[in-house]
Amino acid sequence: MLRLLGYFFGMACVLFLVAAAGIAIYLANVARDLPDYAVLNSYAPPVTTRVHAGNGALMAEYAKEKRLFLPIQAIPDRVKAAFLSAEDKNFYNHPGVDLTGLGRAILVNLQNFGSGRRPVGASTITQQVAKNFLLSSDQTIDRKIKEAILSFRIEQAYSKDKILELYLNEIFFGLNSYGIAGAALTYFNKSVTELTVAEAAYLASLPKGPANYHPFRHPEAALERRNWVIDRMVENGYVSQSDGAEAKKQPLGVTARSTGPSLFASDYFAEAVRRQLIDQYGEKVLYEGGLSVRTSLDPQMQLAARKALQDGLVTYDERRGFHGPIKQIDASGDWGKALADIPALSDVPEWRLAVVLAASDNNVDIGLQPAKDGSGKVAADRLRGTIDAKSMQWAYRSADGSRKTAKSPAGVLSPGDVVYVEKLGDESSTSYRLRQPPKVQGGLVAMDPKTGRVLAMVGGFSYAQSEFNRATQAMRQPGSSFKPFVYAAAMDNGYTPASVIMDAPIEIVSGGQVWKPENYGGEVGGPSTLRSGIEHSRNLMTVRLANDLGMNIVAEYAERFGIYDHMLPVLSMSLGAGDTTVLRMVSAYSVIANGGKQIKPTLIDRIQDRYGKTIFKHEERLCEGCNAGDWQNQEEPNVVDNRETVLDPMTAYQITSMMQGVIQRGTAAGKIDLGGRDVAGKTGTTNDEKDAWFVGFTPDLVAGLYMGFDTPAPLGRGGTGGGLSAPIFNEFMQAAVKDMPESKFVIPQGMNLIPIDRKTGMAAADGDPNTIVEAFKPGTGPADSFSVIGMDSTMAPEEILKTSPQANQAVQTGTPGLF
Repeated sequence: MLRLLGYFFGMACVLFLVAAAGIAIYLANVARDLPDYAVLNSYAPPVTTRVHAGNGALMAEYAKEKRLFLPIQAIPDRVKAAFLSAEDKNFYNHPGVDLTGLGRAILVNLQNFGSGRRPVGASTITQQVAKNFLLSSDQTIDRKIKEAILSFRIEQAYSKDKILELYLNEIFFGLNSYGIAGAALTYFNKSVTELTVAEAAYLASLPKGPANYHPFRHPEAALERRNWVIDRMVENGYVSQSDGAEAKKQPLGVTARSTGPSLFASDYFAEAVRRQLIDQYGEKVLYEGGLSVRTSLDPQMQLAARKALQDGLVTYDERRGFHGPIKQIDASGDWGKALADIPALSDVPEWRLAVVLAASDNNVDIGLQPAKDGSGKVAADRLRGTIDAKSMQWAYRSADGSRKTAKSPAGVLSPGDVVYVEKLGDESSTSYRLRQPPKVQGGLVAMDPKTGRVLAMVGGFSYAQSEFNRATQAMRQPGSSFKPFVYAAAMDNGYTPASVIMDAPIEIVSGGQVWKPENYGGEVGGPSTLRSGIEHSRNLMTVRLANDLGMNIVAEYAERFGIYDHMLPVLSMSLGAGDTTVLRMVSAYSVIANGGKQIKPTLIDRIQDRYGKTIFKHEERLCEGCNAGDWQNQEEPNVVDNRETVLDPMTAYQITSMMQGVIQRGTAAGKIDLGGRDVAGKTGTTNDEKDAWFVGFTPDLVAGLYMGFDTPAPLGRGGTGGGLSAPIFNEFMQAAVKDMPESKFVIPQGMNLIPIDRKTGMAAADGDPNTIVEAFKPGTGPADSFSVIGMDSTMAPEEILKTSPQANQAVQTGTPGLF
């Protein structure tokens, strides 16, 4: 018997040694293919790029995985406790694998064998780090063995806090959020330090299965899992019994963040910044690099720009009548679900979709679009309101505004029509006004002329309606708003504001074709000063001036100002016939506004990488002494302006003064009122009134805009820069400069201010009612005798200045050298 027992014992030893050898060989083979865990030392996960406005407000976030990296020291203890209780309560005690937990899991799984229940896991946080960072998610024995081996090695190489830091920053929480910081923002719009016990417990419940505990699709399961985590926190001593009970009473409280720009009305600006970042650094850096981008956007100015442009577009559009309903639905039953499924303009919250329930001669009964929760469930409330007949009289006209087609609301709207409405009065009011998205569009840009920082940008009525940015992408003819650059070239090349040019018909023959430009309205004024030509936007004078000056010079100036890259030197271009953008025009006007210094327009002030290192800044001026360690009564530091001068400062002032006249008595007279502030600008209207422009400036702010249809079409008679765009500029500037200190245009030292006759350009006689003070450069002044540039005439000044028929005759007689 003893011999038999000895035999079995020997066999057992041999089998044990064979098994041990086999296991050792297996483990050696498995270990040979293990990835290098040292890569955890250089962990640099994809991190969200965040874009901020000039005041630091968050504008937008860009990421494939919404993640913000947080060091373990910045994560509160209650948040750590929630995850330890939910995932690995023995984390700080086990060597990487929790043998006690593993044994418990094996026992539970044996008991549940054949029941159909999902097997219980026993992975520690260290094992999850090994799997997430270094291994696949395959459900195989080999992978689990590798995971365990790596866990032991990771525990030997890194501290517990480092392992927990890796885990909390890497795990997926659902809703495209990764890491605890990103999840806190996504689910609760809070920083991690602001999370309550209940909120931390809910986030700790998500790694187990984000889809299973979705806050809107599975709220009951989410609440049950969160409360289970709270119970574990109490059981483990992290939370008191009373605090745990209080936390369990709280609702989930999830307020999922919007995926669009966080700063209202910044959509076009944010998208322009995104495009620039991709061009500069590529998509991978944008969506994974964790850049911190500080833009030049002024949020208050942006709101003012949005409102001004929208007001102008809507005012014009409503004058042309009603386009018709957005859609037709069945309004006889429960209209709420069908109405809720129609997408509204998300960035025009002042407007709301509504369905017409009944229309009479006096008013319209409407049902308002109900809200949806995060799971897409339509709210049960069915709110209603009315549109009064008086508030929608604009809609009685046909779509082209030419005639009335209805006499009452019943002639415009029918039951089932889906329209936009805007509330009138306070929140308790049920009165609404009929609205419609305009077909006409436009773009507006505001810029600091001293730095080129773009402070506001609006690319159209609504980004939700159209993502095309008309401020930067739309190529439009600037029309007469280009003329100041023709006149600037002339001022730099011997002309003065008092130089006289004939305003009379002209014919240009080129390539066998005859071009006959005309002034707006067809009238001519005879010989006139350059000031008069720019104030009243005389096309014929501008063509003659450009012809006398030479279009090659005009093209050079246009390219120097950045309006065009390569301008065709033909006379029609002097009237703004080439295509350019609002941003380029505003940048060019900024050069005039700042006294002739070249500027680089920018949407971005500074970019930092994920480690806080500045990798881009717009400011290139040098500041000597700005980094002084302390104050020792030294002089204030001197900022060295190293920018190129592209226009004589005296010329810049002359053009500015002439454009002040545009507002005081020219094509924008009566349209601009900034309370006595110095302001200059120029209107622009293209052929057939297809584009209406206005670009203007104060000493501290430049703004420009155009209005027109995306497919160019006539705006109608009176659709001019002065009639349509100047009022928009005025509304914006009134809001934008109200809190700015008032300043004056600076007259360059050495410039002479001399009274002249506004008609002849000669020195004014005492008491002459036509006197105007004009700016002259040193060595220049008013002419001693009346003359018209390029015209050899024996006519007396009083005869030349007669009515336009005489001026026309002067051209037709073939006076040499006139053009």
